Amino acid sequence: MDMPAVLQSAARRAVDIVLPPRCLGCGAVVADPGAVCPDCWAGIDFIAPPLCACCGLPFEYETGRDGDGSGAICGECARRPPLFGRARSVMTYSDSSRRLVLAFKHADRTDAAPVWGRWLARAGADVLADADVLVPVPLHRRRLISRRYNQAALMAQALGRETGLPVAVDALVRTRPTPSQGRMNRSQRQRNVAGAFAVRPRGINAVKGRRIVLVDDVMTTGATLSACTRPLLSAGAANVDVLTLARVTRTG
Repeated sequence: MDMPAVLQSAARRAVDIVLPPRCLGCGAVVADPGAVCPDCWAGIDFIAPPLCACCGLPFEYETGRDGDGSGAICGECARRPPLFGRARSVMTYSDSSRRLVLAFKHADRTDAAPVWGRWLARAGADVLADADVLVPVPLHRRRLISRRYNQAALMAQALGRETGLPVAVDALVRTRPTPSQGRMNRSQRQRNVAGAFAVRPRGINAVKGRRIVLVDDVMTTGATLSACTRPLLSAGAANVDVLTLARVTRTG
């Protein structure tokens, strides 16, 4: 090991003693930066087949000829097909994943972005294989000023580094502030975000004729993602798929 590497290793150890790495969810001390503690890890419900070929909802039982759910869609997608093509998520939105998401979103745990980028790359391999560009769901400028960063943009940029896909950070704009949707049902969410997104004039070339993957932190009913999909398709996007860190599996 050369001297600069020795010095860097010693410096990292010194920093870890003074500021030990913390779990990305609960903040407990962990061995390595970017790690999740055993308790938080045990509570994560990672999504894997069988799942809905459209929205990515995990199925409780194997379906389809091959037993992996290939091509099968859930009842909700059969009744009301979403505007976007396919959606994939890393994990279900549970108590453990909620801690991870909220720490990243509201507690300045931006150091989690590279980890989420790797997780998203694995969970969304099928939609990313067909993608041309990544587009994060935007925050309204007022919320961006108060939060100081857009968590979806950080994830999209980390995912771009993992996959080599370009990221059109400013392709979409949120044209008006919208109230928090935490206590809203499906129809209320749809009304809340209707017409709230647009493609910026300078973003048209980035999306026209391209296969888009929208990136966000959580999919609940899909209302926000559908509201983003509509202007992208109107601007000439060839297709819009969705990739999120977590998703709610039961909605009102």
